[in-house]
Amino acid sequence: TPATPAARDSEESTPPLLRVSSMSKQFHPARGQEAFTAADGVSFSVARGTTHAIVGQSGSGKSTLARMICAFEEPSAGTAYLEGAAVSELAEKDPRQLRRRLQMVYQNPYGSLDPRQSIGSAIAEPLRNLSSLSRIQIREKVTEVLDQVSLPEALANRRAGQLSGGQRQRVAIARALVLEPELLVLDEAVSALDVTVQARILELLNELQEELDLTYLFISHDLAVVREISDTVSVMSKGRQVELGFTEEIFDDPQHEFTHQLLRAIPGQRYREGVFNLGL
Repeated sequence: TPATPAARDSEESTPPLLRVSSMSKQFHPARGQEAFTAADGVSFSVARGTTHAIVGQSGSGKSTLARMICAFEEPSAGTAYLEGAAVSELAEKDPRQLRRRLQMVYQNPYGSLDPRQSIGSAIAEPLRNLSSLSRIQIREKVTEVLDQVSLPEALANRRAGQLSGGQRQRVAIARALVLEPELLVLDEAVSALDVTVQARILELLNELQEELDLTYLFISHDLAVVREISDTVSVMSKGRQVELGFTEEIFDDPQHEFTHQLLRAIPGQRYREGVFNLGL
C-alpha cells in the first residue's frame, strides 16, 4: 500500500534496509567503440517493509541496476548497502548468507525452472544448497511456502510445463521465499502475465509483505502496476534516475518530461482505476 504523508516521518527515521549510493555501470564494447553507460550515479533508499519501484522503458538500465544490487554484476562506481554493510563485501565474505537475505524473482519463471524437475524439488533446491535442514524439515518448509503462495501441496509432484503462467510465477515466488529473505528483487515479475493474473500476483505480494515483513525492490516498465504496489519510485531513462519520490507524488505531480510520457502511455482505464479495481 502506498505510504501516506503521516507515515513518512516514521519511515525516514528508521535506517533503510537497502541503500544504493551513486551506483554506475559502464560497458566497454569492442576496441574503438564508445563505452555504453547503463547506469549513471543512481542513489535511493528502501525502508524495511516497504516497496521501492524502479520504472523505465527497455534499455533504461533498471535491470542492470538490479543485478548490481544483487551482486550479480560489478558496478563501475558506487555501492549498494544492506543494513549498512556493502553488498559487494557481503558477497565476498559470505555469499551463502547474502543469498539467504536477498533473493531475486525473474520475468520468466519457466526459464528458471528445470522442466525435468518436480516443483517440490525446484523449491527445495535453495534449501539443499544453502541450509543445514534435514530432508524432513525441507519437505515441511516446501509445504509451508506452497501454502503461503496459495498453491496446493499436491502441486509439488508436478512439472513446470504442467502449470499455468500464474502458477509458475507463484512457484518462483515460493522458491525465493523458502530461505526467508529480507529483501526480494522482482525483475519484471508480472510483465508476462495477463492483467487478471497480474492483479492476483500483486495482491499476493502485498499479502506476503504484510505477513512476512518483506521489503521489495520492484523493477517494471509498467507504471500502472507500479502504482498499485510501490511506496516510492525511481524513474529511469537512458541510465539516469530522472525522478525519485513517493508514488502518489510521482503520479499526482510528475516533474520530468519522461515521467509524463510514461504516464501518458498508460491506458486510460488502468490509469484511472488501477489494476486492482477491475472487478477481480
